[in-house]
Amino acid sequence: MRLSFGRLQIHGLLITVNNMEKVYFCLGSNVGNKRENMEKAMKMMEEEGVRITKMSKFYETQPVEVVHQDWFVNAVAEAETDLEPEKLLIMLKNIESKVGRKFTYRWGPRIVDVDILIYGDRIVDTSVLTIPHKLMDQRRFVLEPLAEIAPGLVHPVLKKTVKELLNECKDMAIVSPL
Repeated sequence: MRLSFGRLQIHGLLITVNNMEKVYFCLGSNVGNKRENMEKAMKMMEEEGVRITKMSKFYETQPVEVVHQDWFVNAVAEAETDLEPEKLLIMLKNIESKVGRKFTYRWGPRIVDVDILIYGDRIVDTSVLTIPHKLMDQRRFVLEPLAEIAPGLVHPVLKKTVKELLNECKDMAIVSPL
């Protein structure tokens, strides 16, 4: 049964129903103090009501797509939120901007990047948001840290565990724990 965020009144007693959903994020940075940039973004997420419940190690990762740039630091966080996916995306984009992210070009350098990987068992496909993240099963820098904290998590579309996706991943980019 899925409950909605809201209020329920029973015989004069007001009960607040809080529907927290489990969500997984990938964080990355390859400009400035990479780890500090990501920690700042996570702190701001928590200040906005996103409760981080698990965190992977930080990983140094080889850039993919645009390979002639500084290496990244990446991590994955498990969290709980009651924000709807679209509102969560807006909040994350605002946080990226506050940390100092400026758009350069696709897959280019960034001070911080926070992507929603999986949001409960939801499947979202709009012009601005796709959940589960459409490239997560093809990215070792996502799957390695995600497998560290949630190896049995099942991809809602592919119906495979994170560990299975990692074992099948053809991406050979270097991903090393720091």
